[in-house]
Amino acid sequence: MSQCKRTKKWSAEVTAHSDALDLEPHVFSKEDPSEIAESLKRSAESSDRRKSGEFRSAMSMLNLYINRAGRNLSPSRKRTLERAKTKLRGLFGRKA
Repeated sequence: MSQCKRTKKWSAEVTAHSDALDLEPHVFSKEDPSEIAESLKRSAESSDRRKSGEFRSAMSMLNLYINRAGRNLSPSRKRTLERAKTKLRGLFGRKA
């Protein structure tokens, strides 16, 4: 098996079965940054598998997705996900 296939399978596995959060289906394909942030917040608050605080777990999953998707993200998709970070900070009462 090539390294590329292993990497793709690894990131999909981490996103689906990470100890950070139990994610709602298709959370990262939503178009509205607020919906992404709210979904991540709900997941963080309800997850009994996370190892750190709610904000940190939610932000970690968002960053993991952005970093793993990397250059395959369109500029508009990346902007949406970056805006979701800002919205997530606001939902948790954090400063930018």
